[in-house]
Amino acid sequence: MALPHPVGPTRRRQRVAVYGLCHDGAGRVLLVRAAAYLTVAGDWFLPGGGIDHGEDPVTTLVRELREETGLDVEVGPLLGALSDVFTLPDGTELHTVRLIHRIDGWRGELRPEVGGSSDQVRWVAPAEVEDLPLRPYVREALDRFV
Repeated sequence: MALPHPVGPTRRRQRVAVYGLCHDGAGRVLLVRAAAYLTVAGDWFLPGGGIDHGEDPVTTLVRELREETGLDVEVGPLLGALSDVFTLPDGTELHTVRLIHRIDGWRGELRPEVGGSSDQVRWVAPAEVEDLPLRPYVREALDRFV
């Protein structure tokens, strides 16, 4: 028996993004929650986002953290890179490469993003992390880089 053939070519997309791993003096990690209009609404992420064409990753991280958290940050060293592939609701295979940097310092008032991809931001204690709906890469980053 012949195997079924796909209806059309598989759509593929690649995204390169950068995220900050930020801890406060009490050992809490800074997380943002996906906005209601996203397919992953309510899931928690590390703050950060997609690198624009021609943009330096550190510049991206500073911009994204300011947008999502209100904080001006001092970006620390690159901790590592994570990569995954998953299928979007429209059938597109998305390959995401995520650069994870340590955040060495910050200033400003913590506030949620308005009209963006996140709708909440907060410091989360280690005991609380396990109870939150985290994106898989966040769990991996916390396991590998904390």
